[in-house]
Amino acid sequence: RMKAERTKFIHNGQTIYEWEQTLDSIDMYIAPPEGLRAKDIDCKITNDKLRIGIKGNPPFIDEEFFLPVKSKESYWMMADGEIHITLSKMSKGETWSSCLKGQGSLNPLEQEKLKQQLMKERFQEENPGFDFSGAEFSGSAPDPKTFMGGIA
Repeated sequence: RMKAERTKFIHNGQTIYEWEQTLDSIDMYIAPPEGLRAKDIDCKITNDKLRIGIKGNPPFIDEEFFLPVKSKESYWMMADGEIHITLSKMSKGETWSSCLKGQGSLNPLEQEKLKQQLMKERFQEENPGFDFSGAEFSGSAPDPKTFMGGIA
């Protein structure tokens, strides 16, 4: 599996969360306050919204996703000192330009880099015997969702 690259969402100089994506998922990472345990966290994932915070307090994040997710296949956990939220994309191969609506869209150069990464991942998935990690695109990368008849 190819390694995705994390993008930071920064607000008022503070990193609110980091995120990355593959063909079929979005991964969000949040650094919790010191000493916070999983049982202290209140997290609700619906098809179109994420709400997460500390139990008994207003949510830290209460926002709509950039695109819908499969909530029944999405989950969260505490791992390596951070909150890790895995969201299953409703439509495989879609390129998300931000994780949550209205929060830090990728610039055109980052979007192009991401499309290339997702295309390589798709090529790898469709041709398991080959290594596409070093592949390069001349010109702009096609849309990984619709290229050559799209993803099944």
